[in-house]
Order: sequence, then structure tokens, then C-alpha cells
Amino acid sequence: MVYNIIVNDIIPIFVIMLLGYMGAKMHSFSPDQTQALNKVVLDIALPAALFASITRASREMLFSDLTLTIVSLVGVVALFMISFFLCWKLWKHNVQEAAVCALIAGSPTIGFLGFAVLDPIFGATTETGLVVAIVAIVVNAVTIPIGFYLLNVGAPEGSEMRSGSSLSAVINALKQPVVWSPLLAVAIVLCGFHLPEYLYPSFELIAKANSGVAVFAAGLALASVSFSIGFEILWNTFYRVLLSPFVIAIFGAICGITGDKLSMLVLACALPPAFSGIIISSRYQIYVRDGASSLAVSTLAFAFAAPFWIWFTPIVASWF
Repeated sequence: MVYNIIVNDIIPIFVIMLLGYMGAKMHSFSPDQTQALNKVVLDIALPAALFASITRASREMLFSDLTLTIVSLVGVVALFMISFFLCWKLWKHNVQEAAVCALIAGSPTIGFLGFAVLDPIFGATTETGLVVAIVAIVVNAVTIPIGFYLLNVGAPEGSEMRSGSSLSAVINALKQPVVWSPLLAVAIVLCGFHLPEYLYPSFELIAKANSGVAVFAAGLALASVSFSIGFEILWNTFYRVLLSPFVIAIFGAICGITGDKLSMLVLACALPPAFSGIIISSRYQIYVRDGASSLAVSTLAFAFAAPFWIWFTPIVASWF
């Protein structure tokens, strides 16, 4: 199992990231080209990926297990906000840097690695799809809008993201395709609408570029700064792959989630940092060094954390 996770999920991330790193070091990409690449992902590929993945869910799926939905919503959002406040108050970053930190350390890359990790371990079952869909909706349709709102609130005077009030910050955030596309998708799902299948190939063609280009862009970003493994990077890694899933395991067990469903939820919340946070970091040049370094270290740590959580989650469940 560890071998499969490393070969199928971890190595490809490092290979693509290394290609981006080498491309930047060889001056194959100028800063303007890098920003254009980030803009394509953030404004087109990522919104398309989020919209397509969320609208494939159904209202019945969301309400079929309200406990799972509530635990995912409350747990993921709470951990996101805790990550934000710790980065802001403990590590003394500004609000924008703390927001990007939360988008990275406080959010799992469920859309890219969710099925790739869970299906081989638990099988491609309805329950697996339910866990991935619910966690993905929370991460993409709740934490990303919150993150963009905080980015607007913390923007300095004269910045393109600067807003004069909380309402203006909300409006500015809602103008971003990466914010309104998942919110629109959730609204469609909650209304019980089902998009015709012939629409999805158009979304998925550009959406397929999202994860690969995002990791490649992370390599480009890493080349522009000095890689570091300081205490904050280690904390972000600990928070992402160990502390967050532990909190979810406790919370889920207290709320009555058991068996494979709890193990899947915990493993989903232990995944490496969300690539959307890395793209936002690189696009706006905020928290770039720490964000890219946290992604690299957390991804490597996940290879060893995954089997631990599969073994340890039933033990946590037995406590309650």
C-alpha cells in the first residue's frame, strides 16, 4: 500500500514539480509567462474542474448522510480558520499571508488525490464517492471563498484586491471565477438540477490541465525563492497530515461515524495541501516560499502518514 501511494501519487507530483523547477532555473519561463500560466489555472482550468466535479454530485447524495456532511463542513472549516489564526497570530504573518497559509496547510487536495488514494484502499464504492464528493464541496465551495474574502480584507492600500469594507471584500471575492463557479455548482446541486452529460467533456478537457499545471507552477514558484524546512514548514506539515486528521477522527467518532467511512474521511482530510492554495500563492506572490516548501514536505510526509491513519483510525473510534 505504501509502495502504491508513493509510486502512483507522490512521485508524479515531485516529477512535475521538478520539471517546473528546472524550467525556471533554465530560464525557459519568464516571470510574465509564469503569471500567465497561473492565471489560466486560477481563472479557467480550476473553476472548470470545480464546477464539473461538484455538479456531478446530487442533492440526495448530500442529504443521504447528514452526519458525514455536518462533520465535514464543521471540521474542515474550523481547521481552516484555526490554521489562519495561528499563522496570523502565532507566526506573525499579515492577513493575506495567513489566508494563503490556511488555503495550503488548512485544506486537503481532495479533488486531485481523493479518488486516487481512497479507491485502491477501500474500493471504488458509493461510500468512497460520497466521502470524496462531500469533502471536495466543503473545500472548494466554502474554504476557497473564505480564503479570497480574507485576501481582500487584508489587501494593502493601492492593491488590485483592496476593498473599503467587508461588503466590498465579499463582492470582490465573488467576482473571482474560482469563487463563484463552485458556489454556482452547489446551488445547482441543491436545486436538484442535473446537467446533461454532453456538457461535461467541454469542462473536463480544460479541467484536466488543472492539477498538472498547478504542480508545475508550484515548481516554478519554488525556483524563485529559497527552499526552506524551518519550524513553520514543519508545523504546516504536522498540521496538514497529522493534527487535522486526528481532530477529524475524534470529531467523527464522537458524532457516530464508524468503520471504513470514518477511515476514508480521516484519510481524505490527511491529504497534502490543496493545489488551489499554491496557485493563489503564486498568482498574487503571497506566502510563496513557505507555501511551496509546505507542499513539498507535506506531500512526502503523506506517504508515511497514510498507512498510519488507516491503522490508527479504528483505535480512535474504539475510544468512544
